[in-house]
Amino acid sequence: MPRPPGHGPDFQVRREKIIDTAAEMFARQGYAATSVNDLGRAVGLAKGALYYYIGSKENLLIEIQSRVMRPLLSRAREIAGLDEDPLLRLRLLSESLLTIIFRRLDHIWVYEHDYRSLSGDELQTLLGQRSDFEQLVSTLLMEAVERGTFQPFEPRLATLQFLNLHNHTYQWVRPDGPWDPAFLSRQYCATLFRGFGAAEGTLPDVEKRAAAFKRDRPELPLDPEAVWESVPVGG
Repeated sequence: MPRPPGHGPDFQVRREKIIDTAAEMFARQGYAATSVNDLGRAVGLAKGALYYYIGSKENLLIEIQSRVMRPLLSRAREIAGLDEDPLLRLRLLSESLLTIIFRRLDHIWVYEHDYRSLSGDELQTLLGQRSDFEQLVSTLLMEAVERGTFQPFEPRLATLQFLNLHNHTYQWVRPDGPWDPAFLSRQYCATLFRGFGAAEGTLPDVEKRAAAFKRDRPELPLDPEAVWESVPVGG
């Protein structure tokens, strides 16, 4: 069998396509139920050539998880660090999270269902990233309580409410459907903020401010993948 192309542009393009195909297959039939031979047939490569591109089946799972968490966590840290009140930052973080869910539905499905198939340091890294993201959400929620915008609540439960409302969107949303990430974020945050005790007059204001922020700060798009190339490996 001829040796596959070297590590030039063609190599990376082919590798990205393999990862895309793997995410689609893992989402459809499960990581454990998808063999390397299945994937090889889908991308038109023999097993040896496929391993040249991916290293191992677990590496594919690592790459799929990384495509979700690296850009999302990088963008979330930027949003959390803005000199803005916590209500606006929560709204922006919400839209950023929903944007990557829309963009990477297959990846999100694998991320949610198959991460336990990772092991060792790779699993610990992913769990650490998840924990870091949850902590960002929790910190913003508690800032809103400290400012008197939200009523006091149990931080962990409030964080889970925020995350669960967003994270299950992948199960039913359709990118070509009537709702986009901005619309869903407006609806989700209106529901959550009222439930958390935001003053009624605050809700329209945060939408006006979110629209102004996105207009005036184009250098900080809410699409996490807009900064994909600049995110350091392992970040």
